[in-house]
Amino acid sequence: MNQFVIADMKLCIGCRTCEIACVMAHSDEASPSISAENFSPRLKVMKTFNVSAPMLCRQCENAPCLNACPNDAIHNRDGSVQVVQSRCIGCKSCMVACPYGAMEVVVSFASDGTRQQRAQASKCDLCHGRSAGPACVEVCPTAALTLIRPADLQAMQREKQQRTACGTTPNLR
Repeated sequence: MNQFVIADMKLCIGCRTCEIACVMAHSDEASPSISAENFSPRLKVMKTFNVSAPMLCRQCENAPCLNACPNDAIHNRDGSVQVVQSRCIGCKSCMVACPYGAMEVVVSFASDGTRQQRAQASKCDLCHGRSAGPACVEVCPTAALTLIRPADLQAMQREKQQRTACGTTPNLR
């Protein structure tokens, strides 16, 4: 079972700190300069009149994006869905297949600011390789983001089953 990050809409204030942390965590440079041209977070904060929440990849076990990729560039590895950028051809099949809208195809920019002719899939990779885990979870000022591991899901399920057995579920009538 894959791990994933989930957002609590009641706690999210729409500050977009998670987007900045994502860009910084995936930057190749030691001190990156963030501009509109190279700002491509792997999550997006969606805002409505009443609520705001980051939209992230749900790291599906039977990932539609993985199944749609004609170039075998998307793999289920280490408890998450990863994109192998060297194999991605930017065909956008993964974007169409993703039921959450978490896949995006972005055009890379060279370090000198010129547009490269390479479009690639981009999605949350749970900051794969980052020892502290997902940067967005670490920096969220309201703790609206949580990394959910398989053991956490099992614990939630047990707790719900116990509440149901004790008759403490909400009255549904």
